[in-house]
Amino acid sequence: MKLFPVYRIVVFVPPAHLDVLKQGILAVDDLAAGGYAQGMWESAPGYEQFRVQAGTHGALGDAGELVREASVRLEFCIPRDPERLQRLLTQGIAAHHPWNTPAVFVDTTEFAAP
Repeated sequence: MKLFPVYRIVVFVPPAHLDVLKQGILAVDDLAAGGYAQGMWESAPGYEQFRVQAGTHGALGDAGELVREASVRLEFCIPRDPERLQRLLTQGIAAHHPWNTPAVFVDTTEFAAP
């Protein structure tokens, strides 16, 4: 097997918005890599929590309130290409996610493939 440098992108999203987010991501990029396209992983159920800070006008919760919401972990990989990554973050995730500040994590790692 050979190692290929990739970005691993993880985003947490409420279950009711999962399909919209996936469609938004795939409208920007087909996630093609290694002879496959549209490769994604979903993990559920889970919960995210946050306390809304004063001055924040979030999509959910009031200032000082602790919010606990059901969440799905959506994960996918792309070859390391900073421009492709930026398009996915802005046009695919931020434009289709219901939160003002979605929980998105990007790791650089390697994918093992024949």
